Amino acid sequence: MISVNNVSVLFGSFVLLDEVSFLITRQERMGLTGKNGAGKSTLMKIIAGLGEPTSGSVEGPKDIAVGYLAQQMKISDTTSVLEETLEAFSELRMIEKEIERCTREVAERRDYESEGYRDLCDHLHSYSERYSILGGHDYIASAEQTLTGLGFMREEFGRPTRELSGGWRMRVELAKILLRKPDLILLDEPTNHLDIESIIWLEEFLSTYPGAVVLVSHDRAFLDNVTKRTIEISLGKIYDYKVPYTKYTELRKERREQQEAAYRNQQKMIDDTEKFIERFRYKPTKSIQVQSKIKQLDKLERIEIEEEDSSAINIRFAPAPRSGTVVIDAEEASKSYDSHLVLDAINLKIERGEKVAFVGRNGEGKTTLTKMILGQTDFTGTVKQGHNVNIGYFAQNQDELLKDDLTVFETVDLIARGDIRTRLRDILGAFLFRGDDIDKKVKVLSGGERSRLAIVQLLLEPYNLLLLDEPTNHLDIRSKEILKRALIKYDGTVIVVSHDRDFLEGLVNKVYEFRSRKIKEHRGGIQDFLRTRKIESLKDLEKKDIKSGENGKAEKSVVDNKTRYIEKKESERVYRRLKKRVEECETSIAALESEISSMDKKIASGDATVLSDMEFFRKYEDNKSELDLLMQQWESAHEELEAFVAEYMSEK
Repeated sequence: MISVNNVSVLFGSFVLLDEVSFLITRQERMGLTGKNGAGKSTLMKIIAGLGEPTSGSVEGPKDIAVGYLAQQMKISDTTSVLEETLEAFSELRMIEKEIERCTREVAERRDYESEGYRDLCDHLHSYSERYSILGGHDYIASAEQTLTGLGFMREEFGRPTRELSGGWRMRVELAKILLRKPDLILLDEPTNHLDIESIIWLEEFLSTYPGAVVLVSHDRAFLDNVTKRTIEISLGKIYDYKVPYTKYTELRKERREQQEAAYRNQQKMIDDTEKFIERFRYKPTKSIQVQSKIKQLDKLERIEIEEEDSSAINIRFAPAPRSGTVVIDAEEASKSYDSHLVLDAINLKIERGEKVAFVGRNGEGKTTLTKMILGQTDFTGTVKQGHNVNIGYFAQNQDELLKDDLTVFETVDLIARGDIRTRLRDILGAFLFRGDDIDKKVKVLSGGERSRLAIVQLLLEPYNLLLLDEPTNHLDIRSKEILKRALIKYDGTVIVVSHDRDFLEGLVNKVYEFRSRKIKEHRGGIQDFLRTRKIESLKDLEKKDIKSGENGKAEKSVVDNKTRYIEKKESERVYRRLKKRVEECETSIAALESEISSMDKKIASGDATVLSDMEFFRKYEDNKSELDLLMQQWESAHEELEAFVAEYMSEK
């Protein structure tokens, strides 16, 4: 459908894309991946026709329709949410006006036998047929359904778009693209401003969409659920994998190992050749061989490998000072903005060491509750912090609080204490500040860079409660993994507001759902929450499907049987997943215990080399800490499995 042919993009002497070629077929489901700055957004703009390559071309049918959602847009807001969304049907609305005009004229005219009257009727008939073909009778319902799926409440349809935040305004633009039904949809980070339910709705929409879809996203679960092909951009080249993202990471690891082996072999050959040239350069009897070796090196195509910072994987938060058992306790807490009630008499209790997620639709009060916890807004009822609680807070606008005149390195060096100061460059590198980046002034950083720097600051302070409001919006997948590992190892309490399921999975052990001004507690991880919500929705659907009358019992029986079958299959799937989690923990524990046992023997041997090796003992302590963490995870997973089995068996 669309062919990208030898596309290159150069900025001066810097090559961003180097003769990139691939084909986008009809019904394609493709994810573009690569480091920040690799050229993903640039390539998307070129495919959308909004940018020009330095060389090469993008070819496709002349009449192809392309819908493109950029990360940032300049939009003029002069209308309401629904009216702006209906701009997607510009042709239909023009036809609608023409039909109204023709209908009015037909009613007013009396020259029924004239040629002009017949032409007018033919004109009206032609427009009416076109109106039906384009779906004119239900396009408003389609627009309302799409807006609802993307998180808008029906009462918000008439709200002026100028009152919307950037994230909600982006949803309106996304709705317009989806409703236009283009042949190719290009979405650059579409999930950054969507809540979990809206992301799930978008996944289902895109999975059944009849056209092609190309995505740039840092949401691993979203990519896995939508795409079937992954193209990685690395050092200007592309690597095409006919698999979803997670499978791609496995294949990429194999490819990288092969590349590294080839790179090492080539470097050895280059080193040997250069030594030969240097040794025999001035010997007349070897001049022919020397010149041959020089030409060989000149013609050699050098293997390049994208730099990876493996040292950053073991980053940890500063140890958390011990707090009281109850960290946050809310009783009958309510919050209103003028006449608008956001939270109504909510109760929650968060204890030391818990890792909690706040989830729900945007606008349901998640950020409001975080401000109530921090004491940044007035409210009724009580929200108490426990004894010795010290809160580290990451707000969605955290980047605005940084000091513009400091450099990146100075920003973190001012608050770092102790041994961690020796690892500041590694920590900054993990969050994409490498080389000369650390000497940049904060005032020249992009919004994403400032957000990442604010997260680095949290790593360095000794907090015992971390309150994180959408911390992953501007992180690439690798940086999110590093942050997630650090939070899992963190020995304090965590409250995270996030729509990123992959980030929350394995991190949180309790979920608070915000809905209709109330909150509901769900014990377990994010997948357990989603499973529960899906079952609840099926039960709600069941109630709607049961009809009264003579056929009511039969219809109810069919619904009951279908529901029981779905719940049985779902329960079996959850059991397998929980069992697998326990087994994986046991395997990891056995391997780590074996390694620690081996290290114990070396210590017991009294070998002076071992006893004086500080790196050995640091690794020994890390292993013991990791074993403690794994044992906690195993205990939690085992209890969850036993509870599920007990509940499932009691139902049987």
